[in-house]
Amino acid sequence: MTDYLTTAQGRRIAYNLTEGKAPYVVFCGGLKSDMEGTKALALEEWCKARGQGFLRFDYSGHGISSGNFEDGCIGDWNEDASAAIDLVDGKVLLVGSSMGGWQSLLLARERPEKVAGLVTIAGAPDFTEDGYWAGFTEEQRATIMNEGRIEIPNEYVEPYVITLRLIEDGRTRLMLRTPLSFDFPVRILQGSADDVVLQSVAEKLFAHASGDDIRLTVVKGADHRFSDDACIKLINDTVAEILALVGAGD
Repeated sequence: MTDYLTTAQGRRIAYNLTEGKAPYVVFCGGLKSDMEGTKALALEEWCKARGQGFLRFDYSGHGISSGNFEDGCIGDWNEDASAAIDLVDGKVLLVGSSMGGWQSLLLARERPEKVAGLVTIAGAPDFTEDGYWAGFTEEQRATIMNEGRIEIPNEYVEPYVITLRLIEDGRTRLMLRTPLSFDFPVRILQGSADDVVLQSVAEKLFAHASGDDIRLTVVKGADHRFSDDACIKLINDTVAEILALVGAGD
């Protein structure tokens, strides 16, 4: 059943919370995705079957939450995600897909006491700078600087409107320029055929992060959706592994 929370900034965030065992698994979706995606629903079903607590939500400007996508930025969505995990008492196991991988990393860096473990799926830290801005032509950069926005085609949904605010805010929240250390299990899942978030991004994150239990798994042939039966099973198995490590296994 969908409920709503209101953030400190006044944004109305839609969420579905399934009561169960701790730590709760929290799914953080991707850019312009929503909580009704294949991975989120499959993970929810898996958690329900084992009695594990689970939370999925829509950032502002996404799904059925308030706001317009074009008005948002990484920082706004980080505030939304932070408010969402406060719905859960105790620690959470974060599962972040694409942009949600960046959000999960931000939460883990800023609120490590709240996090029991972390799984990124085609995680896209720093994509506003290393993806969009780095890939823009001089003409595109001029357009976004002068007009404050630019449309970028996307093979999965309608074109993304990338705003200057998104770019500039992203620069204040970059993950791969400063030390990144984790005291809990981290699993990085990546498809070799992902042409949206390249395998090199996962490898860079793996090399950059420090911690006693960090693993990178690359699935040959998997694309950015990472949602066929084999990938869904891998996600579930990876979450189960971390739950077992933190004392929440069957």
